[in-house]
Amino acid sequence: MKTRVTELLRIETPIIQGAMAWVANASLAGAVSAAGGLGIIAAGAAPLDWIEEQVKIARTMTDNPIGVNVMLMNPQSPEIALLLAELKVDVITTGAGNPSPYIDAWKAAGCRVVPVIPSSALAARMERSGADAVIAEGSEAGGHIGELTTMTLIPQVCDTVSIPVIAAGGIADGRGMVAAFALGAEAVQVGTRFLTIDECTIADAYKQKVLSAKDSDTIVTGRASGHPVRGLKNVFSRNVRRLETDPSTSPEELEELFAGSLRRAVQGDAENGALMAGQVAGLVKERKTAREVIVDLMTEAEALGARNLSRMAACNATRTRAVAGEE
Repeated sequence: MKTRVTELLRIETPIIQGAMAWVANASLAGAVSAAGGLGIIAAGAAPLDWIEEQVKIARTMTDNPIGVNVMLMNPQSPEIALLLAELKVDVITTGAGNPSPYIDAWKAAGCRVVPVIPSSALAARMERSGADAVIAEGSEAGGHIGELTTMTLIPQVCDTVSIPVIAAGGIADGRGMVAAFALGAEAVQVGTRFLTIDECTIADAYKQKVLSAKDSDTIVTGRASGHPVRGLKNVFSRNVRRLETDPSTSPEELEELFAGSLRRAVQGDAENGALMAGQVAGLVKERKTAREVIVDLMTEAEALGARNLSRMAACNATRTRAVAGEE
């Protein structure tokens, strides 16, 4: 399954691993890249030496491209941007801000630049700024989200820009891949499905919460503050939702509640941490390895694609015979 994205990023399969702060380290990213996808190390709010170390570790695991995600709301993002250019990271994805000030320097260093965007307007702006592709992420995704769903966002972004579009949000199997391609995407970004793989180093309690989740087990908090986040329902998320609806709750109280919440979850506090995961958590029922997940995704997508092509061919043949009979 070759697309403009596989050619652009020099990867074997059109599957990008989602950048999940405190989750996406060298162990996860290196395994995904070695399996033919694009692994992404999440810089988040990590110190510069940790980021550099993780890139170097991942590069010992595979000769395939490795990516790093930059959260631009991080006050250290200028320093991180410079470091990634110095390291000549293969692919840089960005979120929570405008990467335009750094794109020229990244591209001069040979990096591919792929911003995550929540709207067609921002996609067009990124194309004008020189982005190589965009990741259009729907609100089904885990973590920080926009308001548009994947189903509505992808085709509108594809109609707006000429650069390749990568679909994200609500994709965990081959069916989701085929649907994304039908909407115009040329690759998919998968996050939640990789949370439970062997190479993901989060605590087992977090993984088990994902594995036992149902379709209705995610919740969005933070809409009142303008920073919506999707995660699994637990004591923490229900408490946040309750406090958000209480007029007496101050912004400082909420900020204090969120501080360190994702790290707590990653370290094993499944009730008092922020268990970020997407709506497809209910589809994730097995642990597996990075390679097994990618093989499963590709095998199912290719089988579905072949089946649909066969159906289309059969329909076209029937229509041709019917027209010939009428004539």
